[in-house]
Amino acid sequence: MSFAPAIVIPIYNHRDTIAAVITRLAAYDVPIFIVDDGSNEATQQILAALTASESQVRLSRLAQNSGKGAAVMHGFHEALKAGCTHALQVDADGQHDLADVPLFFEQSRARPEAIVAGQPRYDASAPAGRRYGRYITHFWVWIETLSFSIGDSMCGFRLYPLAPTVALIERCRIPLRMDFDTEIIVRLFWMGIPVINLPTRVIYPAGGLSHFNMWRDNLRISWMHTRLCAGMLLRLPLLLWRRLFPPRFEATHWSRHAERGSSLGLRLTVASYRLLGDTIARLLLRPIVGWFLLSGTAARKASLDYLRRLQAIRPESPAPTWRNAYRHMLAFADANLDKLAAWTGRVDHHQITFDKQRDFEALLASGHGAVLLGAHFGNLEMMRALAQLNGIARVNAVVYTNHARRFNAALASADPGFEVNLLQISSLGPDTAIMLREKIDRGELLVIVGDRTPPAENGRVVSAEFLGAPALFPQGPFILAALLECPVFLFVCARETCGYRVHFEPFAERMILPRGQRESAIAEHAQRYANHLATLCLQTPFQWFNFFDFWADTKLRNSRK
Repeated sequence: MSFAPAIVIPIYNHRDTIAAVITRLAAYDVPIFIVDDGSNEATQQILAALTASESQVRLSRLAQNSGKGAAVMHGFHEALKAGCTHALQVDADGQHDLADVPLFFEQSRARPEAIVAGQPRYDASAPAGRRYGRYITHFWVWIETLSFSIGDSMCGFRLYPLAPTVALIERCRIPLRMDFDTEIIVRLFWMGIPVINLPTRVIYPAGGLSHFNMWRDNLRISWMHTRLCAGMLLRLPLLLWRRLFPPRFEATHWSRHAERGSSLGLRLTVASYRLLGDTIARLLLRPIVGWFLLSGTAARKASLDYLRRLQAIRPESPAPTWRNAYRHMLAFADANLDKLAAWTGRVDHHQITFDKQRDFEALLASGHGAVLLGAHFGNLEMMRALAQLNGIARVNAVVYTNHARRFNAALASADPGFEVNLLQISSLGPDTAIMLREKIDRGELLVIVGDRTPPAENGRVVSAEFLGAPALFPQGPFILAALLECPVFLFVCARETCGYRVHFEPFAERMILPRGQRESAIAEHAQRYANHLATLCLQTPFQWFNFFDFWADTKLRNSRK
């Protein structure tokens, strides 16, 4: 499915906020469809001025106020006629965090068949009645869908795939007012459209204009839930079938795999670790990992495939059995507890063997910046924790965190220092490169992993031979290192029988990408990196934590040629 996004904004008399909203959205360079739902003359004048000054804005007007849902659906039709494939619904009142727009686009580009639904994170400006009242609707939506898949059915910050959405609008009578957001997402879920929940900040600006009528709209919402509950009963066999046999969507890329575990469960894990101690916490992990082995079909298959590749190269490697897949997953769970141990000061430094520690100390003493090229191997996060707790504040982790927000939040609850020197990015654009260059110039170290391709399907990748087959690696770390003009070192921390071993060795004094030979130079660096990673995997096979088909991207891209 192609991806050509638009933004749809319903407006009714929001003259004081719409200009600021459009100014922010214009930076994203996509068509903006404003639907004026019968606003007053003052608002119309502002909209006319915005249309004249912003080339992306396309304004249409409903003759009379027909409701938010009517305006949004009109905008969807206009966007589809203009050739757009997806539409991001944004309110005109300034409540939504428009800095998250690229995250919505990124998620939708990766899963174009899905709805990307904003899941509000409120600050103190949100009225308590609004926050807690939503849970009544959440409860009924969980019943109507027999699922917890819809994180928040009332948020108007949401990106839709247009073709199925407009088809639903033309086939069913969707409510026109405040009950629109809930009913349309429930009906799309009934159609089998998957929902991706994206946490986003929502504010209530002082003096903001709201059109919600306590009695009238609550009556509409109550009648809506009555209809949807009846619809659920008619669809009960289908919904139960989906619960027992969830549909499989094409989602081979690592960023498309949903983060497992709830925020509450992860925070309880942190609390249990502090209360019960390390030994009991690790014992409790055994049955939990067993459950994930049984329920995590994709992760289990990926582990078995990885072990099969290792054994084909080195016959004495662990056999691709369920027992060894369990050991592989347990090693990952233990690594996460190691992170907790490090951030709570429970790691004994005598357990750590640091190869070439003097070289690392010499690098710190030199005051020069460098890139430390790591992998999803072992426990780099533990090394960052130890550096932070020992006053070495110059080690920065450059991470793509959208995929593990809940786990990162749990670590942050264990120690606020977790978020210090954690550079969360979604892509390596010019602004990011400038910020990282400033850190290198100050003599700081940047830890970057090189064994996961960019979340965007059109991200720059390079093919390298890895464990007997071609696999795709990101070009980003090598390009960035060349731009930063600093030394590059290989850096991983692996758990061994009696503790941990840190591997630290030079990779390149400077990452040079000659003009005219740029692609071949990147390919050469990527192959060296892949060879190094393969050696580590063969030495300590249960320490590489990529529980998805690492070679699938190569097969998928080759099939599209």
